[in-house]
Amino acid sequence: MNKLTANDFSSNVTIKWCPGCGDYAILNSIKRAMAEIGMEKEKYVVVSGIGCSSRFPYYVGTYGYHTIHGRAIPVATGVKLSNPDLSVFVVTGDGDAMSIGGNHLIHAIRRNIGIKVFMFNNRIYALTKGQASPTTLFGSKTKTTPEGNIDNAFNPINFALSLGSPFVARCLDIDLEINTSIFKQALISSGFAFIEILQKCVVFTDNEFEIFKSQNTKDDFIVNVEDGKPLIFGKNKNKAIVIKDYTPQIIEFDKNNPPSNLTIYDSSNYILASIISSLLPPEFPLPLGIIYKVNKRSYEDMYYSSVKGKEYKNLEEVIGDGIYEIR
Repeated sequence: MNKLTANDFSSNVTIKWCPGCGDYAILNSIKRAMAEIGMEKEKYVVVSGIGCSSRFPYYVGTYGYHTIHGRAIPVATGVKLSNPDLSVFVVTGDGDAMSIGGNHLIHAIRRNIGIKVFMFNNRIYALTKGQASPTTLFGSKTKTTPEGNIDNAFNPINFALSLGSPFVARCLDIDLEINTSIFKQALISSGFAFIEILQKCVVFTDNEFEIFKSQNTKDDFIVNVEDGKPLIFGKNKNKAIVIKDYTPQIIEFDKNNPPSNLTIYDSSNYILASIISSLLPPEFPLPLGIIYKVNKRSYEDMYYSSVKGKEYKNLEEVIGDGIYEIR
């Protein structure tokens, strides 16, 4: 097979997103990730629900389903169970995934079915003209909350992590290189993967994520999470998040003489990931990157093992057979 490029994953369908929409950048990153993996186009299946992001299957040259509101995950589950060799991923929005599709999301994570959920989070129902969604921030004024939203917003990555997803990440739509790497790792991981992508909507949330993108503010409001590295941030790289007695705190230091007690990140450490995933502005910078990544045997693997006659009588046998790693 000839080496594929991102352009090989483009379709001939005219893209109909608003000019300046963050979906364009995400589309480019996902196509680049698929090309770098080096797998045939026919091995991918893209499933979507309803929303601006859910036009995605038309814009990639792979197999795809455009399903109904909130039902992308059960369709993707059926595809993955029918043919486990396919790389199946869901493109969805914050409303589609966490409101009408919330129950499906919960159980897909619980089962650890090997699908990858890319949740485009613009913190609004954009296609249906600007209603508050489950991730709309407290106090935000929308078409349905003209006096300010009184609901508390979901923290999607903390939500996915707490339910047991073995791969959890968060990124910004515009970070093409970083996102390509994250998406690639998600697509080749075993089991369920959840990626929250903060995505600009030029109509309803045009400035929603400006604090994380502006050259004047982003360094102080973002902390990039990387394995084996301390959680350093700030315009002068002289601040860090340190975990002491399971409590996060921000310290300042001389960048030329960093202290020896800086917390070194480990994405396989569930307790550390739980603490970091719970951090939000303005008290803390927003964590971006792969928050959690462990090996956990997928549902489809166990399903086909069971079909072949392999049965487990107790938890000890399950652990002994390597189905679930205890950490």
